[in-house]
Amino acid sequence: MSALTLIAIYFLIWWIVFFAMLPLGVKSQHEAQMEFEPGTDPGAPHRPLLWWKIAATTVVAGVLLTIFYAVWNAGGLSLDRLPMPFTLPKT
Repeated sequence: MSALTLIAIYFLIWWIVFFAMLPLGVKSQHEAQMEFEPGTDPGAPHRPLLWWKIAATTVVAGVLLTIFYAVWNAGGLSLDRLPMPFTLPKT
């Protein structure tokens, strides 16, 4: 597996994990019972903690990529093991 492929897989894993972590620990302005400026949505996050989520996502994505790469190298994962919906014509 090339380095470019690993970077692409890491990129995909990172974004999936990031979107999964976004709602964790978020309180809206209304739930935090704070005054909010007129014109803003009361459901907007009070403290989204984005830097913490970015750092945690980077670590989790790195661990998941390491596990994926170890399983791939051990032969536990390959395209040959996937069921195909059709048979390829013999040439």
